[in-house]
Formats: sequence, structure tokens, C-alpha cells
Amino acid sequence: MSQSSFRYIYGPVASRRLGRSLGVDLVPFKVCSYDCIYCQLGRTTNLTTELGEYLPVDAMLIELSEKLKEEPPPDFIGLAGSGEPTLHSRIGELISGIKGLTSIPVAVLTNGSLLWKPEVQAGLAEADLVMPSLDAGCRTTFGRVSRPHPDISFQRMVDGLLTFSHGFKGEIWLEVFLLAGITDRREEVERIAAIASSMRLSRVQLNTVARPPAESSALTVSRDELEKLRELFPRPCEVIAESRARPQGSSSEVANAEEKIVALLSRRPCTVEGIATGLGLHPNEVLKHLDVLCTKGIIRSDRRGPAVFYEEARSRP
Repeated sequence: MSQSSFRYIYGPVASRRLGRSLGVDLVPFKVCSYDCIYCQLGRTTNLTTELGEYLPVDAMLIELSEKLKEEPPPDFIGLAGSGEPTLHSRIGELISGIKGLTSIPVAVLTNGSLLWKPEVQAGLAEADLVMPSLDAGCRTTFGRVSRPHPDISFQRMVDGLLTFSHGFKGEIWLEVFLLAGITDRREEVERIAAIASSMRLSRVQLNTVARPPAESSALTVSRDELEKLRELFPRPCEVIAESRARPQGSSSEVANAEEKIVALLSRRPCTVEGIATGLGLHPNEVLKHLDVLCTKGIIRSDRRGPAVFYEEARSRP
């Protein structure tokens, strides 16, 4: 099976949090329960809390069994992708199926919005690691930052995090995504930290904007400030800095992908989704390459209304 024939499996990609992570995409692009202002994949196009078999589990497992024949093995199999993975009604069956194929640990990257649902809690039971988010300490900032589906109140979300954290047997790494001028205020961070201290956690990870966000109001918190705010959280707490290393993979594969992206952008500006669709890559893979190309000054990002476009740097005077 060629790389281009994989529809649901992507990577392995270089992950700041998981090392070499082999991704499994459980929902179509931007099917999510939140419409976060900082999302690097842009605005949510299907805001929902309805669980369903959005993509076929059997096909995912077939692709995964083929991908796992490649060497070297990844550090984690990450259930994440282009939307909220816990919206998939058969996530528990997928995790069980993965466990039948490999001993590589399974991590679920989730916004944590649906952990109040008993069926979601049950579906995640066999995962080795769950990585939920908590990006606000009160109802007002929650609505401003996460822009959740109407079914998800701030208290319902928090209750779900607390209940799940005390019932889940594996590890939980809580990501706290902070935004300058919105959630980096000390009183807001103290509220977030108080919730975190009530959870059973293996670690807390502080993050901030590193790539063009869905909204221009989502601004980066400095590394120095994140280090100061880290002191407010229960230990262990770490700042996860954006890596500027080249995407992992063979040098020829990386060069080939980057060349294709630059060739496409030399013809016309594209969004992440447009690049992914045009080149048959996963959006998360595209973002890794865009990071490197932007750092090198080969391409640049340009906000046009609600969308972020990428273009060849020399295309502008």
C-alpha cells in the first residue's frame, strides 16, 4: 500500500508531546464540538456533539496493520486528526483493535469537551494515555476562547474532566492553552490551576499559539511568562515549546513533500486544507512542513478574513 493510498493513517509525524506519533484520523476535517479561536486548522465547519461512525473503523485497522509493517516503529499511535476524535461512536472498538495489532501505546488527543458522556468515558477506558485540554477558568472566557456547541456548558465540561480523571486507569496529560490578553491573566490562570489540582493527572503542559490561528485575536504568550505561570500549577507542570526541527522521516520523503508544497504555493496561495487536499497529505503533516518552510523564509502566511493562506515568500514585493 503506497503512502498516498492511506486515507485514515498519517505520519509518523514529529510531535512535541509524543515523539514520533503515528496518527489515526477519526472524523472528517473540522468536525468538532468546539470552534476554538486559536485552532491551527481554521474554523469549525461542523459544530456538533452527536456521536457517530464518521469514518469506518475496519478500514482504519486495515490501514494501520499495513503501516505498522514499516520500520522503525512509532513511539505512540495518536488518535487525533482533523477534528474531535471522541465524537466517533466506536472509538473504544478502534482502541481494542489497535491493542490486538501492536503493543505500541495508544494516546487520545481530545479537547475534553465530551468526557461527561458515559459512552465516551467507556470508549477511552483501554487507552494508555488521554490528553485533554482545559483552556479557560470560567464560563465567560470558555465561551470566548472555545466557542463550544450549545450542549456544552462550562460546568458540564469541568465536571466531565473531573469525573473522567478519577475513573480512568491510564495516564492523563492536561494541556492548558493560554492566550495573551485573554487567559494569561493571573486570576484566570489561578482558576484553571484550581481545577487542575482537583483532577488526577500525570502532568500539566502549558502551550500557546505557534502557528497562524483561526482568529487574529488569538495571541502568543511569551516563553518567559509561561514559565512564571507554571508556578501556579500543581507539579509536575511543564512548558511545551514549539519545536522547529525538521519533520521526521527519511530525508528524501521530507524533501519531496516540501518541494511539492512550494511548487503548489508558487502557483497560487492555499490554506492548510487546500494543500492537504491537493497533495494527498494529512493537514497535520502539512502543518509540520509549513512550520519549517516559514522558518526558512521560503513561504509566508497571510490572513484573509477568517482564513489563513500560505504563499511563496517571493510572490510578494
